[in-house]
Amino acid sequence: MAGVRADPTWAPVAFGRRAVPQLFEELQEPEPGRRLRALASLCDLVHDPELLYQAVNGGFMEQLAVLLEDEDPLVKVKTCELLHQLTAHSAGRQALLTSSLLSPLSLLLDDSSSSCRTSVHRVLNRLALLPAGAESLLSLVPKLMLKLRHEEDEEEEEEVQVLLLSTIACCSRLDAQPSLSSDGVSLLRRKLSHRRPDIRREAAAAMMALSVPVDGKRQVCEEEELLPVLLHLLQDEDVDVRTNAAGVIMNVAIITAGKQRCLGLDVITVLLSLLSEEEQEEEKRRRRKALVVYSLRALTALAEAPDGRHLLLEHLPLLVRRSQDAEEDQEVRRAAQTAVEVVTWTP
Repeated sequence: MAGVRADPTWAPVAFGRRAVPQLFEELQEPEPGRRLRALASLCDLVHDPELLYQAVNGGFMEQLAVLLEDEDPLVKVKTCELLHQLTAHSAGRQALLTSSLLSPLSLLLDDSSSSCRTSVHRVLNRLALLPAGAESLLSLVPKLMLKLRHEEDEEEEEEVQVLLLSTIACCSRLDAQPSLSSDGVSLLRRKLSHRRPDIRREAAAAMMALSVPVDGKRQVCEEEELLPVLLHLLQDEDVDVRTNAAGVIMNVAIITAGKQRCLGLDVITVLLSLLSEEEQEEEKRRRRKALVVYSLRALTALAEAPDGRHLLLEHLPLLVRRSQDAEEDQEVRRAAQTAVEVVTWTP
């Protein structure tokens, strides 16, 4: 019969704007099966932006807090999946941030169900992409770091590691101190050599955020074997991994200790090789733009040291070419011009 759901895992759905209120009413039913069917139907309905808006602005969100503490583990998992669906839309993210759900949601980071934990990480990661969301999650960073320490390198946990690292990176761009105070530099270093490029990429992105404040720069310099690992990542097959590694070196090279460590590792030679790569295709040039800019800024910082300036004078034509190429991106040209000015500066 037309309009009748054949799937027994879904609850019957009322027509039009009555559908969402009806399903939220069923979430209060004592039978777990009915709550699960209602949640499954809601997960389907909120793909419609109008119904999603009704769900998050109709006074229903607080009902989900009870379900996050439900005795039935499947109900908790499905509730997290619903929140993940809701946070795909800006209205859903805003509604979650202004609700009382973050506290019970964060408790599920320790849930026994891996599906539940993964769904929680997906929700938190979507929230962290917003400045307001990252700010709301700053108090959770020490716990996230602890989870990162205990995550096993099992394949089923690798998505969680990517989500964890991405969330930590977003929060650390807003305020790096919670991560730095939680042994973040040491924990992230272990992830920089992971076999999966997305984990290396997110770990390097988080490390770049931690290397912005002076305390973070010092910790990166003091962490044993970290800069050699970053030097290796400058030659990674993934351009985003290379870009983030260059960003860390750019930040660290600002302080004297960073300059000394980078010069001792011959970082300049590797950075120059990155600048020498041909970029004929427009798409490749666009993807490498940040990598080139970070490399130029790192070289500029290293040129402030006499040894660095002496070495870069031998490669001045490369920097000049980058600064004068009419087809070069404007930001790249400016970064190259600054490098040339510093390298050729005379007291």
